[in-house]
Amino acid sequence: MKIHLTEDQKKALELMHDTTRDSRVCDRIKAVLLASEGWTTQRIAQALRIPESTVSRHLKDYFSEEKLAPENGGSESRLLAEQATELIEYLTANLMHTTVQIVAYVWARWQVTFTVSGMTKWLHRQGFSYKKSMGVPHKFNADKQPQFIETYNALKEKCGQNEPILFIDAVHPTQSTKLSYGWMKSGRKHVKVVETTGNRTRLNLMGPSICSRLKRPLFVSIRRLTPKMSSCFSVQSGKRIRFHKKCILFWMEPVTIVLKSLNFSPRF
Repeated sequence: MKIHLTEDQKKALELMHDTTRDSRVCDRIKAVLLASEGWTTQRIAQALRIPESTVSRHLKDYFSEEKLAPENGGSESRLLAEQATELIEYLTANLMHTTVQIVAYVWARWQVTFTVSGMTKWLHRQGFSYKKSMGVPHKFNADKQPQFIETYNALKEKCGQNEPILFIDAVHPTQSTKLSYGWMKSGRKHVKVVETTGNRTRLNLMGPSICSRLKRPLFVSIRRLTPKMSSCFSVQSGKRIRFHKKCILFWMEPVTIVLKSLNFSPRF
C-alpha cells in the first residue's frame, strides 16, 4: 500500500518516533514512513520482524484514521492542546506527590479519564520526572550570599596567615520538615524548593570550622542553642584552639555578643 506524506507530515512522524516510549507506536510509525518511501509490506515486515498481516493492518489504520496507537496504547490524545498546556503549567507551579492525584485533578478539571500507567507515560513525554524536592533553610537569604562571598574573599586576603578565620554554626542532623518526592520537570533548574523549619530534634551540635585544620574539628553537644551558650562557646573555642594572635569569627546565626574583628554577619 502506497502512502503519500508531505514533508511536514514526515517531520511530525519522525519527531513522534523520537519522543514516544511505546515500541508498538514506533513500529507503526516506521511502517508508515517506510511505506511512503516505496517499501513493500513484505520488506517492511522483514525489517521490523513482524508479520506481514500486521504491517498491512498498521498501514490500513493510518490510511483510514491516521491511527498510530493500539487499542490499549494509553491516553496520548485525550487532552486537547490547550488543556495539556494548562496541565503542564499547573504541575510546574504545584508539586503533585502521586500520579493518582494528577489523574483525579484531570478528571475534576476536564472530566477526562486517564489510567495511572497512561498518565505516567504522558508525564514522561512532557519532560516530567519523579524526584525528591530540595530543602533550604526557612530564613534563607539568597541576596546576601554574593555579598558575603565578596566580603569574605577580601577579608581573607587582608588577614593572610596570621589571623585565622573560624566559621561557627549550630547544626542538627534532623529537621521537622520531611522532604518528599513528586512530579517535577526534569533538570536541576526545575527542582522544587521547600523551606525547612527551624525546629531542631534529637541532637544539637555547635562548633567552629577552620579551613586549615579540617582534620581536627572542634564541636560540642548542647541541649539548647541560646545567645548565652553561643557567647560562652566562643570564649572556650579561643582557649582550646590557643591562637597566639587575633582570630576572626563568622557566625551563621546572629548572637548577642560583640566581635570587634567582624561587623558583617550574614544569615544562610
